[in-house]
Amino acid sequence: MKAIRIREHGGPEVLQWEEIETAVCTEDQVLVEVRAASINHLDLWVRKGFPGIELPLIMGSDASGVVAEVGANVKDWSVGDEVMVQPGTYCGTCRFCNRGQENLCIRFGILGESEDGVQCEFLAIHPQNLGKKPSGLSFEKAAAFPLVFLTAYTMLVRKAKIERGETVLVLGAGSGIGSAAVQIAKHFGCTVIATAGNDEKLQLASQLGADYLIHHHNEKIHERVRTVTDGWGADVVFEHVGEATWTSSLRALAHGGRIVTCGATTGPKVGIDIRHLFHKQQTIMGSTMGDASAFMELLDILENGDVRPVLNRTFPMSDAAEAHCYLEDGKHFGKVVLLPV
Repeated sequence: MKAIRIREHGGPEVLQWEEIETAVCTEDQVLVEVRAASINHLDLWVRKGFPGIELPLIMGSDASGVVAEVGANVKDWSVGDEVMVQPGTYCGTCRFCNRGQENLCIRFGILGESEDGVQCEFLAIHPQNLGKKPSGLSFEKAAAFPLVFLTAYTMLVRKAKIERGETVLVLGAGSGIGSAAVQIAKHFGCTVIATAGNDEKLQLASQLGADYLIHHHNEKIHERVRTVTDGWGADVVFEHVGEATWTSSLRALAHGGRIVTCGATTGPKVGIDIRHLFHKQQTIMGSTMGDASAFMELLDILENGDVRPVLNRTFPMSDAAEAHCYLEDGKHFGKVVLLPV
């Protein structure tokens, strides 16, 4: 079979669509024929390199496909089932896993980062990492769903505990995770302020339900937030941008507000005046991925049609380098998906 694999860290040129040994399904696993696999910013960071990445590595965290083989000990899946891949891996036995907080597991990992990923023709995977694909959803859109929606749902619902009527500021609404956050916040009855860097992305954010729009090249985010909230600020700030927006995010935050962050696209080093933090009784939270039950809850919301994956463009897996360049250039709104050709 073929897979997108890296043998060294570097630019897009290190991505190789190459022939490797065919995946083998053990008695406790399911073999999935991959029909589509998405790209996340995590793929860019893994490709460029950071500590703990073992090479060679198959890239990619979330995918969709069809069950091609079922191990003898697997009871819940059958050949021909259409599935989506939940990217988080965990031990299943530690105190965090036992209380349903798998993303806090000391052995928690993400496919395509801590172990081989999903950008390949066939994938041998444990059934705990699979969810049913809605029949009316294309494989391309299904592949665009798991990581960004699970991360956004966990940030807003599990961590920030958003409530109906609250105001949520979503930074970078044109990204995969931003477009997911806008929809989840609206699903739970929040007022959404969305930022983006051009008018086309702002219009698309509006179509997803954003109530107020901020062109972050033309306006100061915190000033606009204060204006539309009558000086109060955002109850929740959905952060994944990092250095470029951090100061404005803090200034946009209301008394008793919560910032929840999962990324640092523009850089990881930020500052804070703790006097403002305790005087305004604000909270800063970090979040990574989500637990198993959150994924199942999300599949119900998806099945009901209350949220939808936003597919921007597809590329053949053989053109993975071009797809990485496209994502790095910020040309997308929503997700970029690879097809195994």
